[in-house]
Amino acid sequence: MSDAINSKPSTNFWIISGAALVWNLIGLVFYIGHVSITPEALAAMTEAHQEFLLTTPTWATSAFAIAVNAGVLGSVLLLLRKTWAIPVFAISLAGIVVQDVDAFVLRDAYSILGVNSLIIPSMVFVIGVAILLYARVAKRCGWLN
Repeated sequence: MSDAINSKPSTNFWIISGAALVWNLIGLVFYIGHVSITPEALAAMTEAHQEFLLTTPTWATSAFAIAVNAGVLGSVLLLLRKTWAIPVFAISLAGIVVQDVDAFVLRDAYSILGVNSLIIPSMVFVIGVAILLYARVAKRCGWLN
């Protein structure tokens, strides 16, 4: 990346922004699956997993909704080269943190669901931070208005 401020985004900007949109759309699909789980799908899970899902507080599910919807919106704003992408990604990251606090601090998902319960949430958090930082870099490069 050049040190010079350039208002024309690099090809990498478009690739990363598009990947961010795809990532967040996948998150939205997972959210829809979470809130519309069928009794058959629920019955196929272990009893501990069923209990964990059924006792998820409304505020944690709301945080999930905020995280994925703000992520999708932030990605669209990034592709439109709008500065608003930065605070919207920050809201998405806050939703991720709130959801993870519920799952791992308040309800101890690790002891209920095992080590696999850490992999996806850790990836979601790291990618959420990376996308927010990338949007800030894009702003500094003059790619966002």
